[in-house]
Amino acid sequence: MTKLIINKKEYVLDLKGHETLLEVLRDKLSLTGTKTACEESECGTCTVNINGKAILSCITLAADIEGEEVTTIEGLAIGDHLHPVQQAYVDYGAVQCGFCIPGMIMSSKALLDKNPTPTQEDIEYALDGNICRCAGYPKIFDAVYKAGEIMKRGEAVKEIDEKKDKFKSTMAKGLTYEEFLNLPK
Repeated sequence: MTKLIINKKEYVLDLKGHETLLEVLRDKLSLTGTKTACEESECGTCTVNINGKAILSCITLAADIEGEEVTTIEGLAIGDHLHPVQQAYVDYGAVQCGFCIPGMIMSSKALLDKNPTPTQEDIEYALDGNICRCAGYPKIFDAVYKAGEIMKRGEAVKEIDEKKDKFKSTMAKGLTYEEFLNLPK
């Protein structure tokens, strides 16, 4: 049995040892936000964050990351409240067909968590392994800059983390997310 921590939730799975993290996420856990494309580490659509680092899930064996902290695109938002990186992608029109976007967002988040004021060169380097077939790079770069500004202030991320913790504690009380949002501050 292999214990995986994905989006702060623990999963115990019976793995044979040859399954990639991408296969486990999509096929065993139904976390389909992480996309499948090349399956050869060429396109970046399968990018997730492991311990804060952007990693390609198509070439990572799930059994090798036991006990590591995995975050997928599904682990960023809280209900209707998008993470600042996700919100910036929407606000700046960086989402075209949307296929590459989960991987782009996860690579962007890994960059901005370490460096909320990246240069153009930093962004290009961080997103180098992510291919956008729609060629939406200028808008993606704008979104990363804006998300960095928000994350530098730290307000949005701290607020999201606090809401996540508070929401988890109220879930035990049987509240829906909508009811939670309407609780007095």
